[in-house]
Order: sequence, then C-alpha cells, then structure tokens
Amino acid sequence: MSRVSRKTIALDAAGNTPGRLATQIAQILIGKHKVSYVPQWDMGDRVTVTNADQAVFTGKKAAQKVYRHHSMHPGGLKEIPANMVIREKPEFVIKHAVSKMLPRNKFRTARLKRLRFVK
Repeated sequence: MSRVSRKTIALDAAGNTPGRLATQIAQILIGKHKVSYVPQWDMGDRVTVTNADQAVFTGKKAAQKVYRHHSMHPGGLKEIPANMVIREKPEFVIKHAVSKMLPRNKFRTARLKRLRFVK
C-alpha cells in the first residue's frame, strides 16, 4: 500500500446552503474527487470551511427544522430548533450534515477529523 498525499482544500460557506456544501465536503473527505480513488483506502483530503455562520437555509427551513438527540433514558429526547443551533454553533449544522453523508465504516471518524472550521 502506498502513502496517500493529502492536500488542504478551503471552502467558503457564505451564501451556500448547508446540504449542498456538505455533499462537496463529503466527496472531498472520501476522496472521490481524485482520479486514483480506491473504495477500500482512505484517500481523502483535508477540508477547511470558512464563514460557517453565513450559510443560509432556503425557504422556511430555518424556522421549521429541528435537531433531535435522545439520551436513551425515559424522557431524554432533546429538540433544538435550527435557528438556535445556527446562532450558537453554526459549524454544527454543516458537520452534522457531513457526518450523515459519510458511509458508516471504519474510516468515518478519521474523515471527520480532517474537517476543520475557521472563523
């Protein structure tokens, strides 16, 4: 197995929707943008996202979308509206979308560690 050379790719989130941006990020982290892509190797590059707080939701998604988390205990369902998440942790919206788009295999955590956010 040969060593993989990784580049750092910078993306600007200003004016982009989180879902469209997440698909680009996921493909770069997986390595599908490379000609030498091999599915069983982790060949992806690093991604740096700037201006995560300027990503925009279209339509009424910002008001209607809800992020849910359950602690697996009775009454442990937490629901946080997207407006509040965008205000407090804007990078969470993009990182959550990217993590759901990555395949559920042994490379997933390593790929997510290569995703960075810059203010």
